[in-house]
Formats: sequence, C-alpha cells, structure tokens
Amino acid sequence: MDGNWLGLWTLSLREMRRFTKVYSQTIVAPAVTTLLFLAIFAVAVGRAVEMVAGVPFLEFLAPGLIIMAMMQNAFANTSSSLVIAKVQRNIVDTLMPPLSAHDLTFGFAIGGVVRGLVVGLAVATAMLPFVAIRIHDPVLVAYHAVMASLMLSLLGIAGGIWSDKFDHIAAVTNFVVMPLSFLSGTFYTIDRLPEGVQMFARANPFFYLIDGFRYGFIGHADVAPLTGAVIVGAVNLGLWLLCHRMFATGYKLKA
Repeated sequence: MDGNWLGLWTLSLREMRRFTKVYSQTIVAPAVTTLLFLAIFAVAVGRAVEMVAGVPFLEFLAPGLIIMAMMQNAFANTSSSLVIAKVQRNIVDTLMPPLSAHDLTFGFAIGGVVRGLVVGLAVATAMLPFVAIRIHDPVLVAYHAVMASLMLSLLGIAGGIWSDKFDHIAAVTNFVVMPLSFLSGTFYTIDRLPEGVQMFARANPFFYLIDGFRYGFIGHADVAPLTGAVIVGAVNLGLWLLCHRMFATGYKLKA
C-alpha cells in the first residue's frame, strides 16, 4: 500500500522533537525520579529482602523500574500531543495533510516509542553505578522494550483522541495506566500472591511486558517468555487497529 512517506516522516520528526527540545523534563527528570524510587526501595525493603527469584533484590527491581519509566513516558508523549492539539484547536493542522489513518497512527506512535526507548536507556545508564545490570537475553530485552513503548504509545493515542480536556487524560492515567503498572509484578513475583489475585495479574497485559523484560535481564519469568511475547504482540495489534479506526472515522477529531 502506497503512503505519504514525506508526510509520515515529517509527523514522526515533529513528535520526536516535542520531547527532545525539553530533554530536562522528558529524559533527565524520569531518570532522577526512578533513581529516587530505587533509593527508597533499597533503604526500606532491600535490607529486609536480600534475594528475590535467586538474584539480589535491587537486580530484580531494576528492570521493572526501567520499563515502567519507558511506559509512562511513551504514554505521556502521544496523549499530551493529541490533547494539546485538540484543546488549542490546531488538530486540523495534522488532519488536513494527505495522511492516511495508518500514517497518522504510525507517526504519533513512533514519537512515543522513541521517547520510551530513550528514557529507558537514560534510566538504565543512571542505575549502572548502583545496580549490577546483567543481560540474560538481549533479544527479549529489545523486543519487550519496543513492545512496551508501542503499547503505551497506542494507549496514549486512543486516550488522547477520546479525551476532550486534560482532566480526561489525567483520569486515564490515574485509573488505567498507574493501577495496571503498579499491579503488574514490578515489585514482586506473582507466585507470592493468593491464587485469585494471580488470575487477575495474568489478565493484566502490563504484567507480560514487565515479566518478559525482567526475564531478559535475570533469566527468571513467572510465565513462559514465548507465551508472554505472543500476548503482548496480540494486545498491540488490537490497540493498533483501534487507533487506526479512530483516525479513519474521525472519532472526536472532526467536528
């Protein structure tokens, strides 16, 4: 299928420049915040729980904190871009060029993916002096890093299109993104949970992102890595089709 490659490149470049121009807020700040989380858990929990899943507690915790920072920033990039454009009523500048629904979905998503990956690299680099980060499976690390950034970018697109004002996207963040993030096994292995709660955790797509990403570092997973990778891919495909449909129909975009 032919596409407007120049328009797609321009949109993608615009979305990437949105966060690189204010890197102190979009890249440095998440790294500092994650280090604060790491310090708090090291002081509050690290002394009481020395080993988790056969590795030191901080080595177990670090991959989860890295990917959480990636996910939150990928979501923020796409959702804020769309909500700001709608509130300021300049979304028409994006919709008027000859860009297909596929182009629009990809253009916005790539900005979020790149921001997520850059933040992940910055956070991991900031952690190196304090945590021994070892990579068990680089392919799975790369796969889940991209898939996590893509999933939250697409969720940010859907949330941004649905939202009419900043309060709406804040509600998506507070009642969807944050709960799913903190209940995804970032700070624990799900085998410590009651059986009924484990079933809820396994229904959370964020769990498979974090579990697979962590496996790539420490070699331990609560579910088979291949199973998690397939589920993550299926969820992203569904979100992509949803975002494509929203752009194609002009849902809450065209007055």
